[in-house]
Amino acid sequence: MKVNSKLLKVNLFYRTLLLIILAFSIQCNSKTSEKEEKTIKPNKNLVEKKIEKKVEIDEDSLNNKNTEIFLEAYGKENLETKVIIKTRFGDIKLRLFEDVPIHRANFIFLTKMGYFNSTVIYRVAKNFVIQGGNSDNLLTRKQRSKYGNYLLKSEFRKNRTHKYGALAAAREWEDNPKKLSSPFEFYIVQKKSGAHHLDGEHTVFGEVISGFETMEKISNVKVGSDEWPIEEIKLTIEILD
Repeated sequence: MKVNSKLLKVNLFYRTLLLIILAFSIQCNSKTSEKEEKTIKPNKNLVEKKIEKKVEIDEDSLNNKNTEIFLEAYGKENLETKVIIKTRFGDIKLRLFEDVPIHRANFIFLTKMGYFNSTVIYRVAKNFVIQGGNSDNLLTRKQRSKYGNYLLKSEFRKNRTHKYGALAAAREWEDNPKKLSSPFEFYIVQKKSGAHHLDGEHTVFGEVISGFETMEKISNVKVGSDEWPIEEIKLTIEILD
């Protein structure tokens, strides 16, 4: 049987053409799919947003496990830096330092909660310090136990020294290698030359800006052997700005 070479050439031509069209179609579909895939995938760097943990700063949520997180959040929403201590001897105005954010936020928090208003100046160490923020009052004890006796991390700054009028946080000296501060008890340096042996031992977080004469009056009261004033010196603290 003879093969018609002309017909065979035509058939081969159409087969080749069909294969070319099929290959082109597959390639186009592949490119389209690839393009669609790239379009569908979002740019992670553009659409992914950082989700920050929302911190509950209701007064009842502070405890000894979330202290730092709570106070950092509280400090961002409560920016005040001036307070006034009121006593029967007169007023003492204080400025709180912004570069010790945990201690500043804590003092503002306790002031707004009214904690200090049930406390007294319980120690007057003549020519040294006057110390307050505690009392035998039942309300004081109740508020202190409410937060699980949390502590504050130290915030030492080279430029924050125990000069005359410095405001600093009291702390336990035994079994306290990190020098954590008491959140409730504070002292003001009353010695004119300062108390610089305490630098790097206690966090200084503020300073007296007026009321030095009140401080001197308090330093002259009669005290017992424990340096506790014979006549109770009640105090209240309010926000100024």
